[in-house]
Amino acid sequence: MGRHQASDTHTGSAFRARLALLALLCSILVPLLVAGLRSVLWALVGIAGLAIAAVGVWWTLAHTGALRVLGLVLSVTAPLTVLALYSASGMLGPACLSLALWMLAVASARTALAPPRSAAGRVEAPHDPWIVMNPRSGGGKVGRFDLVEKARAAGARVVLLDGHQDVAGLATQAVAEGADLLAVAGGDGTQALVAEVAARHDVPFAVIPAGTRNHFALDLGLDRDDPAAALQALTDGVELRVDLGFAADRVFVNNASFGTYASVVADPAYRDAKLHTTLRTLPGLLTGEDAPGLRMRADGTSVGGLQALLVSNNPYLRAVDAGRPGRRERLDSGLLGVLGVRVANTAQAARLVRGGRSGSLLRLRADEVVVDADTADIAVGIDGEHVVLPTPVVCRTEPGALRVHVPRHRPGKPLAGAPADWPRVARLARGGLFTHRRGTTATEPDHGRKRHV
Repeated sequence: MGRHQASDTHTGSAFRARLALLALLCSILVPLLVAGLRSVLWALVGIAGLAIAAVGVWWTLAHTGALRVLGLVLSVTAPLTVLALYSASGMLGPACLSLALWMLAVASARTALAPPRSAAGRVEAPHDPWIVMNPRSGGGKVGRFDLVEKARAAGARVVLLDGHQDVAGLATQAVAEGADLLAVAGGDGTQALVAEVAARHDVPFAVIPAGTRNHFALDLGLDRDDPAAALQALTDGVELRVDLGFAADRVFVNNASFGTYASVVADPAYRDAKLHTTLRTLPGLLTGEDAPGLRMRADGTSVGGLQALLVSNNPYLRAVDAGRPGRRERLDSGLLGVLGVRVANTAQAARLVRGGRSGSLLRLRADEVVVDADTADIAVGIDGEHVVLPTPVVCRTEPGALRVHVPRHRPGKPLAGAPADWPRVARLARGGLFTHRRGTTATEPDHGRKRHV
């Protein structure tokens, strides 16, 4: 990086750090200027409303009959009542403005701390690309977007799934026959199967977002509303190196879920009646005899009594960190994300508003996660696909294992950033985080990657 480019990078980061601190200060001052010390009371009213809503959600999910109905009522009326009180007192506008400023502060802090990223290099077009397509995924996106014809026009061999083929076997055979790129137009579960083959043979991989949710495609910056646009990776692409997650010997590109969600997905009725099946089975899984009671060890941290555990290929953002929650800040951190829930009663549900300090919500990053239970095997949702694995299940990450080709010009961009570390933001705002030395930009060292988020 040249001297002027390094200086520009430092100036931009310092500006975003100062913007973050200014927005944070204003988010505190706005309610104080409007209501004085009474703003503290209004903040407590808001927190109480969230706690009551959390109790309502817990009753809705963990109980049946009248208590479930009461929980549904509470989860809806509690926040509406808080909004009505804010509106009647003239605090709704200031509260919304304060929240917007706080979100701006967090977003600015994250981008200010983001390390400089090198541009992905343009790659030569593959000579023999191979694409497996699931015509049923995403409600028939393969047919609606004419993906078969467009892929063949781009020079790709296309295999259509009928629900009975061995996807990994087909991909392995394609590599043996000379395929120099493997791609999937289907769901995240199918992508994981082919990605494992691509990584094992060091063959580039491409994603055509033809599934229902396409979480992996979203974090790669692909346009999920136009799956055909991803085919440009075959003719005008760049290469990204991303991590792969493993649960035992099963690869996941997004996450492996244990406990309640994995058990719900295992129910044969789930595919045809998701909501009904979830509401029917959750009470027994949360408070009944079927409650999983998971145990987890991750880089020196041990936790028991978990009802649900999500291990992700790179950590997910908090819901409040971005306008689009459920995204990962990057796909190449070399770390797993861990999100665990332990709620056994109403009081613990109410304390969820405290986040990680509640004792009911666990968030951390780790190199390896070991999941255990009191049974010989355990249901696991691997990128939404139900599997059964023997316990204990060791989850690990393989950094940079997958070479992914994406279009050089794509509308979305992978998220970049770091958790909002306010002491570091303050030092950067003062100009102390970056030091200029012979035209380079040196960042403050990261003392230990394993930290709570």
